[in-house]
Amino acid sequence: MFHTLLQAPAAGSGWLGMVFPFLIIIVFYFFLIRPQIKRQKDQQKFVESLKEGMEVVTNSGIIGRITKIDGPVIRLMVDEKTFIRVVKSSIQGEYKG
Repeated sequence: MFHTLLQAPAAGSGWLGMVFPFLIIIVFYFFLIRPQIKRQKDQQKFVESLKEGMEVVTNSGIIGRITKIDGPVIRLMVDEKTFIRVVKSSIQGEYKG
């Protein structure tokens, strides 16, 4: 019984043990990390393309029309005489309602 526990593992198992972690890293990169980086780049391009007059929605779900862009701060008109100021990075997308 003890002599079977002390036997060396098969010759190919050491190679597989070293390759398996690299395969997991590659899978994580292509299915999780890479798409997330692409989404971040697309969001950054969208934020940079914001213009006055666009109707947008924030991350918290507030819908408004951009009336003024002052650096990183945007003023949104959410009702006829109601304005709020939000940070550019909080704009999620263009409202298509």
